[in-house]
Amino acid sequence: MATATNRALINPISSLFLYVLLFESRGLCESVPGMYIFGDSLVDVGNNNYMPASFAKANNPHNGIDFPSGKPTGRFSNGKNAADFLAEKVGLPSPSPYLSLVSNSNELSDISDLVTGVSFASGGAGIFNGSDEIFGQSIPLTKQVGYYSIVHDKLVQHMGSDKAQAHLSKSLFFVVIGSNDLLDYFNKNPRASKDYTPEEYVDLMVSTLKGLYQRLYELGARKFVVSGVSMIGCCPAQRRQNATSECNVEANYWSINYNDGLRSLLRGLKRESSDIHYSYFDTYRVMDSIIQDPEFYGITEIKAACCGRGKLKADGKCTIFSTYCSNRKNHLFWDLYHPTEHTSSIFANMIYSGPQPVTDPMNVEQLVDV
Repeated sequence: MATATNRALINPISSLFLYVLLFESRGLCESVPGMYIFGDSLVDVGNNNYMPASFAKANNPHNGIDFPSGKPTGRFSNGKNAADFLAEKVGLPSPSPYLSLVSNSNELSDISDLVTGVSFASGGAGIFNGSDEIFGQSIPLTKQVGYYSIVHDKLVQHMGSDKAQAHLSKSLFFVVIGSNDLLDYFNKNPRASKDYTPEEYVDLMVSTLKGLYQRLYELGARKFVVSGVSMIGCCPAQRRQNATSECNVEANYWSINYNDGLRSLLRGLKRESSDIHYSYFDTYRVMDSIIQDPEFYGITEIKAACCGRGKLKADGKCTIFSTYCSNRKNHLFWDLYHPTEHTSSIFANMIYSGPQPVTDPMNVEQLVDV
């Protein structure tokens, strides 16, 4: 049997992960005053719980079974997600859901709730304003940025313009978005696939995203942590559509193309504004590494979800009526779309202290020192 070190030599990314484990980071970072999170269900910490019309919620068992409280929190996970782990890495509490801080009169709560960070992420959200937004089921990225502008103004009001800018320039802006837009297209959304070729659609995703990044920059953001999309064609929901349970090759191909456009976008923003600094995380590359060599990461099941029903447990979302696996750490996926807590911890470790090429041009540990 091959040892972990021997397997790492076979799989370059496994080798990088071994590097992260052997040369653990310095510890909690003290130079990050806040973390502001934008994105979808991969980093949602409960915003959709405050949206009465939303069906995109994880507020039921068995979600949260491994969270410290043992109860569902709105995270699409058996426990913590990548946003929670990254906050821990930089010495911050997990940011509160934005909607939990808004009163019935639409006023934000005390400034102390905003300083260490806020999560605007929402399950089902995309770069585009889709039908989910129209029916109040999720918060698209455009609206998330709009909510952040309210937080920005509140910080300026209470801290003064200079202090607020100093605070925000040292804070991290963590963005995880794009998967739902791609899944929408490859689930054959009639409008999207009729109006755009895959190439046009991906180009539109990137160009739309550029304007939102520029808006965040105008509102004080300087340090971005950006996650590319994963191998979306390999999630259980996509695999179950194949008679042999293999990945959706076309969806993965366009995931790569979107990630290439995203990296190009970040390089362009850096050229336009030299005070922008970023860390891009190659989620696709790391997920591919796990699928190639799951045992190295302590994983034995890469196709089926842990919680669900039917083929690959991907016939529906995780609910109280679903069955779930007894050992969540050996599963890559928690439900038909989302990683387990264990997988999210792998991602967070690599985001924080992984070397190139999985982080580019630097990891988060290096980013906070810029």
